[in-house]
Amino acid sequence: MQIIRDFQFVEPEDRGASVAIGNFDGVHVGHQSVIELAQSVAPDAPLGVLTFEPHPREYFAPDAPPFRLMRGNARAHRLEKLGVQKLYELPFNAALAGLTPEGFARNVICEGLGLSHVVVGADFCFGKGRSGTAEDMARFGQEMGFGVTIAPLMERSDDVVSSTGIRTALTDGRPRDAAAMLGHWHRVEGEVIGGEQRGRELGFPTANMSIEGLHPPKFGVYAVLVDVLDGPHQGSYHGASSVGVRPMFNGEVPNIETFLFDFSGDLYGSTLSVGLVEYLRPEMTFDGLDALIAQMDADCDKARNLLAAL
Repeated sequence: MQIIRDFQFVEPEDRGASVAIGNFDGVHVGHQSVIELAQSVAPDAPLGVLTFEPHPREYFAPDAPPFRLMRGNARAHRLEKLGVQKLYELPFNAALAGLTPEGFARNVICEGLGLSHVVVGADFCFGKGRSGTAEDMARFGQEMGFGVTIAPLMERSDDVVSSTGIRTALTDGRPRDAAAMLGHWHRVEGEVIGGEQRGRELGFPTANMSIEGLHPPKFGVYAVLVDVLDGPHQGSYHGASSVGVRPMFNGEVPNIETFLFDFSGDLYGSTLSVGLVEYLRPEMTFDGLDALIAQMDADCDKARNLLAAL
């Protein structure tokens, strides 16, 4: 997959794609259906996605609580798995935010990227003040010479599939409900960073990762599926993760600490993708380290059994 970040300087071979447009936070099943539609309506064109970095909500409200389900790199990895060939990841800045709907259609889609077809959701809004609608995009496409398809919203039996619904499920400690909407396990992806080595001292060496900028799942312990994406230990593993602030040790900054079952090695600097499968218990404090270790043993036994049954 090729990533293009400048709509004003686009190589000829990167023009003519059929793209799905949106933020694609989580790349849930609704997003996937829009991407599939972009491929089916123009099967001979390169399959692309047009998205933005940072997320427009981050740009307009930088001090708001973290809400993203995935960072840009994780989104790119997921889109590549779906067969996307061209990822147009445009910097969302004052110039882009200030474009009128017609200006966005003309300057970015038509003249800049030279797209042959675009697919947008029925609730798509674009342009300055989010004043453009999906119907406006269809009208601009007719005027400017690119195809437009409006995708219906995807619904489950109980609700519309949305990033908001997924965040709610994660906040409630319901990762399987989140996965049903995502079409895959919710994953935290990032680089393994140095910790306090406390897990190693307890007999449970953990790979520590930051969740800064991400919507925090319910704090507690999870059964997880782990992909080590690079380095000498690249591969897939089962494990248990603790998400939160480690109240037993007066932690303050939330992170995710993952213990990989039947693993031995150094993961510092490697990129991990940790998939949350089952919420096991909330964060707790204990009457000493022996009680903590006993609980961690129990957590790991329960996680092993759950993951073995997948």
